[in-house]
Amino acid sequence: MVQETPEKQAAPPVDAPPADPPGGDAPTPESPASDSPASDSPASDGPASDDAAPAAAPRAGRGRRRDRKNVPRGRAYVQSTFNNTIITLTDTNGNTLAWGSAGATGVKGSRKSTPYAAQVAAENAARKAMEHGLREVDVYVKGPGSGRESAVRALQASGIALRTIRDVTPIPHNGCRPRKRRRV
Repeated sequence: MVQETPEKQAAPPVDAPPADPPGGDAPTPESPASDSPASDSPASDGPASDDAAPAAAPRAGRGRRRDRKNVPRGRAYVQSTFNNTIITLTDTNGNTLAWGSAGATGVKGSRKSTPYAAQVAAENAARKAMEHGLREVDVYVKGPGSGRESAVRALQASGIALRTIRDVTPIPHNGCRPRKRRRV
């Protein structure tokens, strides 16, 4: 194990000297830049290393966000509860393209459960999804909330074609005991 460590340390200097002797002439900056910019850039080309660093940084940190998928067909899930409405637009495999909720639009409290808040949330989600090329969706509506219909209408008005609308609200076959009735 002790011998492996010196060999690993000896290997990088072996690579560096062959690049340096041809580097004395003018062709050296061109050759190392095309062959291996990482090993020779600090020694010979300062500007080349500056150009290489910004190019690598956006790919590593922001490359995933900037990629815009071209997804013409997908699914829209509208989950409408008594307190909020959440709209999720996905591709056909279920990978999320865009989402929006009544709470994310800046509305707080009981106003999140209004049809208008659901409409604004659906418009925001549709706008984000259309940037990915989404044109037509199958709509799956779940829940008893008041924002169901307005969210579906807002999706249609935003320019996305609705292929089908399905109600996937889970209905218990006498499962859990429901909460007590409100007395108002």
